[in-house]
This record gives sequence, C-alpha cells and structure tokens, in this order.
Amino acid sequence: MQIDLGPNPLELDRQVCFALSVASRSVIAVYRPLLKPFGLTHPQYLVLLALWDKAPRSVKDLSEVLRAEPATLSPLLKRLEAQGYVSRRRNRADERALTVDLTEQGRALRAEAEKIPYHVVETLGMEVAQLEALHAVLSQVIAATDQALRGE
Repeated sequence: MQIDLGPNPLELDRQVCFALSVASRSVIAVYRPLLKPFGLTHPQYLVLLALWDKAPRSVKDLSEVLRAEPATLSPLLKRLEAQGYVSRRRNRADERALTVDLTEQGRALRAEAEKIPYHVVETLGMEVAQLEALHAVLSQVIAATDQALRGE
C-alpha cells in the first residue's frame, strides 16, 4: 500500500503534530482560569483527577496512569502536599515506594471541581458528542503511538 500525502507533505497546517500541539495548548488555556481559584496548574489537576478516580495510589501507578515520569510528578506532588490537597508517605511493605492519598481538603475539592468540565464544554461551544468523538479519535492515536513506540 502506498501512502499519498499530496504535493506538499510538509505543509505546517496539515501536520497532525502541529494541530495536536496547538489544540493541547489552547484547551489547557481554557482550564487555566478555572483552576486558578484553587491554586492548581493543569498537571496538578490531572494528578487530582487520577486520585479522585482511585486513592491511594503509588507514585509508580500515578506515573503509569498519567503517562508521566516519576521525576516529573515529584515536584507536582510536593506542591499539592504543601497546598494541603494530598499526603505522601512511604509504603510500609516497600520503603522505596511512595504512596499518595487525598487529604480531607483534597476530597472536598472534588465537589467544586465537578463544575469544571461543564465550564470547559460551555467555553468551547462544542456539542458533547463532538468532544466524545474527538476523545475517541485521540485515544486511537495514543494507542497507535504506544504500539509504534513498542515496536509492534
């Protein structure tokens, strides 16, 4: 099978990487003012989302779920702990493993955070079905890149 990318395969506006990069920065910018009252950055919000889904979690588990290096998560977790949203402690069974859990303040924040997705959808002015379809396509892209990077 031959792939036809047209006469200019390097045209910037046709690049998937460019569209994903701009879309990512743009959507994160929509979240910024919604997270600011809570003193959160978007990466910290993602950590809290993972913990609201399941807590406690090991740093290794958070790293896998969020697809982030533990070294990247460490400063985020320290700041979340300083803000009173999470606690970090050594795992009794394995002193090398660090467990992250929500504090009462972190659990209480969830009720306020539940409003955020509604504000995002409203700000984007898109139908929920469109965003769900976009999510499905992006999930396929993630799976395809995972497979390609594993050499399958």
